[in-house]
Amino acid sequence: MENKIKDAGTAKLEIDGKVTELPIYAGSVGPNGIDVRALYKHTGHFTFDPGYTSTCSTESQITYIDGGKGTLLYRGYPIEQLAENSTFLETAYLLMNGELPDKQQSEAFVDTITNHTMIHEQVERFFHGFRRDAHPMAMMCGTIGALSAFYHDSSDPQNNEQRDMAMHRLIAKLPTIAARAYKYSIGQPFVYPDNSLSYSANFLKMCFAVPAEPYEVNPVIADAMDKIFILHADHEQNASTSTVRLAGSSGANPYACIAAGIACLWGPSHGGANEACLNMLKEIGTVDRIPEYIARAKDKKDPFRLMGFGHRVYKNYDPRARVMQKTTHAVLAELGIKDSAVLDIAMELEKIALNDPYFVEKKLYPNVDFYSGIVLSALGFPTSMFTVLFALARTVGWISQWNEMLEDKTQRIGRPRQIYTGATQRDYVPVSKR
Repeated sequence: MENKIKDAGTAKLEIDGKVTELPIYAGSVGPNGIDVRALYKHTGHFTFDPGYTSTCSTESQITYIDGGKGTLLYRGYPIEQLAENSTFLETAYLLMNGELPDKQQSEAFVDTITNHTMIHEQVERFFHGFRRDAHPMAMMCGTIGALSAFYHDSSDPQNNEQRDMAMHRLIAKLPTIAARAYKYSIGQPFVYPDNSLSYSANFLKMCFAVPAEPYEVNPVIADAMDKIFILHADHEQNASTSTVRLAGSSGANPYACIAAGIACLWGPSHGGANEACLNMLKEIGTVDRIPEYIARAKDKKDPFRLMGFGHRVYKNYDPRARVMQKTTHAVLAELGIKDSAVLDIAMELEKIALNDPYFVEKKLYPNVDFYSGIVLSALGFPTSMFTVLFALARTVGWISQWNEMLEDKTQRIGRPRQIYTGATQRDYVPVSKR
């Protein structure tokens, strides 16, 4: 990766009267970063930043977020424009390669992905090793990690050809594996990929078709699925992306790295947020109960909190939420869902969040999870599949970030430091004297 950071001056840090100068670097847009890599060497001190809220772990050219303005850019393109005009595979190409493909590049990329959608028949045996009530994310994590046992020809991260092959295989096979996990969990037979369909339409068919009946993919639903995938494709250095990069920094194979990302995404504070939001809307039950829950959310002593509002990064309206709101209405209209208690509650909560001084002051705007759970539920997916769909989409971002990290020769194996607060050195005492 070509280094594009620029010198932007020097910061001076004084400790016990000794001044240390630290370089300041600037990117193309956004805050500058102070280079503290030599801090310990020169001062004997570490920086302390739990949760890495003020720490740049890398230089990246893939995704940019301006939380204050509510901006999300993929390679410079606003997410709203991509969701409206692009396809998921075109967006995947953009994230992976840095530019939108021309017609020939697009056709070649789509053809490559389409022709790698099948999974090895022996992978089928993995699913039969899981209990029927196993969470689909458990199946995803285990099966993706096991792919390295099947594809020895694409497991070396230092080989450019193998790296490309692994990235293409992961994008192509994730929908097949995700659909297989869903079918297994509900006891239905597996539906093989249909290479005549688009990426999202093929996934929907594998999830909802049954061998005994004809199945036609609704283009409105397929378009909604594509938009959901685009909106979740990447999101800067979040927890799961950082996990993939950290695993990759050790030289681990790509399938192991993506399995690590899936495991991190599984957490309810990350990929499980839309499931938690839908459960909250169902708990509220009716619009007339909203004031009760709003009051609880404002009560610091009450453990209840509104899910789907606010974001670690966005301090404005999540730009993905605007797209999802429009998509939600389109899906419900297409499916003929006119009276939806969940949607009524969601709309009323949105009005309150945008006008109530409490929410405005704390900048608790609706985020993408607020709507995505409603859409996925309307499409027929159980809540246990929500995070699986997130993983399917985010794999594109993960492999783009992983590939970028490997091309950056300044990257070293990740090794966060700590401030130790445990016992100081002491001598062992035999059990008879304790």
